[in-house]
Amino acid sequence: MKVHKALWFGLSCIALVLLMIAFLTPWDNLTTGHIGLLMLALIVVAIMLGFPTAFTLMGMGVLFTFLAYYMQSSDPGRSLGQTLDLMVQRTYATMTNDSLISIPLFVFMGYLVERANLIEKLFRSMHLALARLPGALAVATLATCAIFATATGIVGAVVTLMGLLAMPAMLKAGYSVRLTAGSITAGGCLGILLPPSVMLIVYGATTGVSVVQLYAGALFPGIMLAILYMVYVIIVAKLRPDMAPPLPENERGVPLPPGTAALAAGPYTRAVSGMLAAMFKGRRNSAVSFGYLTRNMAIALTPLVVTVLMLAVVHHALTKPPVEYEIPAELRLGSSDFDSGSGLSEPPVDGLAEPPSSDLPEPPSNELAEPPGSAPAVSGLSEPPGTPAAQPPAGVAAPAQSGAQPAAAAEAEARIAAPTGFWIFAGICAVILAVFYAALTWARLEIFKMLMGSFFPLAVMIAAVLGSIGFGLATPSEAAAMGAMGGALLALAYRRLNLPVLRESVFLTAKTSAMVCWLFVGSSIFSAAFALLGGQRIIEEWVLSLGLTPIQFLLLAQIIIFLLGWPLEWTEIIVIFMPIFVPLLNTFGIDPLFFGLLVALNLQTAFLSPPVAMSAFYLKGVSPPHVTLNQIFLGMMPFMGIQVVAIFLLYMFPGIGMWLPTVLYR
Repeated sequence: MKVHKALWFGLSCIALVLLMIAFLTPWDNLTTGHIGLLMLALIVVAIMLGFPTAFTLMGMGVLFTFLAYYMQSSDPGRSLGQTLDLMVQRTYATMTNDSLISIPLFVFMGYLVERANLIEKLFRSMHLALARLPGALAVATLATCAIFATATGIVGAVVTLMGLLAMPAMLKAGYSVRLTAGSITAGGCLGILLPPSVMLIVYGATTGVSVVQLYAGALFPGIMLAILYMVYVIIVAKLRPDMAPPLPENERGVPLPPGTAALAAGPYTRAVSGMLAAMFKGRRNSAVSFGYLTRNMAIALTPLVVTVLMLAVVHHALTKPPVEYEIPAELRLGSSDFDSGSGLSEPPVDGLAEPPSSDLPEPPSNELAEPPGSAPAVSGLSEPPGTPAAQPPAGVAAPAQSGAQPAAAAEAEARIAAPTGFWIFAGICAVILAVFYAALTWARLEIFKMLMGSFFPLAVMIAAVLGSIGFGLATPSEAAAMGAMGGALLALAYRRLNLPVLRESVFLTAKTSAMVCWLFVGSSIFSAAFALLGGQRIIEEWVLSLGLTPIQFLLLAQIIIFLLGWPLEWTEIIVIFMPIFVPLLNTFGIDPLFFGLLVALNLQTAFLSPPVAMSAFYLKGVSPPHVTLNQIFLGMMPFMGIQVVAIFLLYMFPGIGMWLPTVLYR
């Protein structure tokens, strides 16, 4: 019955589009631009009917390209050859697009990480770490989805795995079906927003925006959206305990191993102080070995060491003096003395221009010899005013009697003072560490060890991939290759890398990459046909005739994208409609990067809005029989509202998305 409702909804949308075509098309005064708009409407109908997106785009693009050449050409016989030439050119342009190289590598990384079986350990450790929060299971589900989505970026894999792991546990704990389904589907969709996201690569390749800047800009909005989801779950759990009952006490702890249990039997309730006492005061009487104490102490002190190293690196970068290069005036750009011809002599050293050789006779050879270790003295010649003092050659130490300060001391004096914000950040880190160690009991130490075993490998891989991209150490393609290697090493470390897993990962990667590449070929041909027919020109003239302000244009664009997310997937929205919106951004003075971040947040609805809510169907495939598709749809509705709130916050405070790319790249 519910399937019939979704079917009727889809048929109603198709009928609405067909009615708009029938009544809004000026059949008596039909131009090529109107034919382009007709092609755009027909492609939406064809996709909603279930035709393959890539080949539908390609087929309609070829058909309407031939029609455009046939109607506009003085020699209709050449139309077929021109159409085939355009197909070849567009296909070749897609094959040579460097932005697409990273897609198969990131997808391969995601499939390998998925098969490393990390998500079960990560969910268990997150569940125990957040056990005291209201709605702990739902919050742990969202946190696990956010972390795993960052490592994989594959929505279907995350939703399916979390449906198998989290849904039975949440339903057994008494959570409502709606809250359970909404948490899993919304958390799984974070993979298309948080970098490394395939959607951001597709948007960048379609619109020409830097993928590196998109990754930097989408990081904080993705984290903000995940935090908003968690806050909503906590509020619901506080107001409606029947929807998210608190966990019983016996499920909040973890059994202690024999060595930790022996230490916990002592007088110390805090793990660090107890281990220090056992190591230095009562080690001989302790029931555990010194090696066991050392290993546990090293794990407990890991946050302190990582924080100190991070603060040291940041402090060194912030206090490093700017490098200034002294360029002679005659070599500076714009100088009238600059000559790029062959008569330019060797650049002067230390700001002194070498006089012509004819004016300065060569001194006698006996005056050229200098005693070792002594400074040269030239009688009768004085240094010109403003000449810097002579420096010793590189690699030669200055004499001790010169009174020059050591290089390290000079560099220390030249360093600038750290800004106030750094010390505020350091103080916040110190407070967090103090709270962490004050609350680190023996049971929480075991939970922290579980987190280190499941979260730390993923964190290292994510930091290596995103950090190398963000700080300009590697291109997205190179970082994707590092990530693929990291995924293989993780699967190998957890003994999951075998021939069947490798074969399946390669097959799924090739399948996904082929789908994306064919989508680009089809959308490229479709966009060319749309431009040839003049559809883009008609849309631009119509939008400009409305006299919209930039705010009104952004609002109109986001409403259209939000509505398109109900019948279409994000791939169709980006490859079909982004080439229509992006040319209008310059007219309204809107940054394409900021527009892309708004679109990325908005496109979360493409996975959560019926009838084409793919995450709902992924979850339904692994749900118990009593969970209906209608319950899953209703559970996703509040999270769609949270997405609208996130879009509003990003628009009101653009620094959420624009601060990091501005600091790193502009």
